[in-house]
Amino acid sequence: MAAATATATAAEEEARLLRLEEQAEQGGGGAWEYLSLARRLRARRPAPVLRLGLSLLNDASARSRLASEQWTLYEQVAVAAMDCQRLDVAKDCIGVLSKQFPGSARVGRLEALLFEAKGDWAEAERAYALILENNPFDQIVHKRKIAIAKAQGDMSLAVDYLNKYLELFMADHDAWRELAEIYVSLQMYKQAAFCYEELILAQPTIPLYHLAYAEVLYTLGGLENLQTAKKYYASTVQLTGGKNTRALFGVCLCSAAISQLTKGRNKEEESSELQSLAAEALMKDYKQRAPSMEALVAGMLKNMKLS
Repeated sequence: MAAATATATAAEEEARLLRLEEQAEQGGGGAWEYLSLARRLRARRPAPVLRLGLSLLNDASARSRLASEQWTLYEQVAVAAMDCQRLDVAKDCIGVLSKQFPGSARVGRLEALLFEAKGDWAEAERAYALILENNPFDQIVHKRKIAIAKAQGDMSLAVDYLNKYLELFMADHDAWRELAEIYVSLQMYKQAAFCYEELILAQPTIPLYHLAYAEVLYTLGGLENLQTAKKYYASTVQLTGGKNTRALFGVCLCSAAISQLTKGRNKEEESSELQSLAAEALMKDYKQRAPSMEALVAGMLKNMKLS
């Protein structure tokens, strides 16, 4: 119930943001209200933010009415300008903020972002290193260093930075998932499996983690990994109410592979009904949603001796 309410509220606020944007773009006022809401929702709409933000900053009377909030607007416009490759505007906004807040780490991050936008990775790295000297726990800066490594295509360095980041911020689930995905891209499946184990321990009811873990184990192969993969495919099916086609296929594929490896020696696998139920659910799913593929799936399951 709470999740449904939160989703409805988010949709309402997004709709309100779009209405305010249209109103402000057509000269009907509400530019500051729109910009404030965009910030609160963390909505990435750089073009309208840049246009409407500049219209306020270039109007001396409007800017003075904002009082201290004008500095927040300068920052918002600077980021939007970098997204739009208006680096001249970003540089001007950052220059104003630098004069107002000399030595500010927040402004320092903006200056480093500008180096990134220019593709000057070495200068960006140096700028971030200076910030970390004063505050080794600046989470945003650590994330930017990871982003720089990925932007340069240096996945090994990104892995190093992510591991160092997770030593400081172990509860960041998004970072664990990102590290797992990089490991998969580098075919480092054992390391990826470890990341997904951490995610499942932290958030055991998220089916995506169970599915990803199962697929990594299936890729690794071997009887023990296949048996564990089958269990996690099954848990994905359970967590999604039997509606995850990928997990149903995973149960079937693991069952067929285990059968080949054991050659009938494993009585528990022989007597298990899980693969039969998964095969039946797959056939029902394809019959309802893609009847033209039903015969193909039936043939595949037959070849796996599951139907």
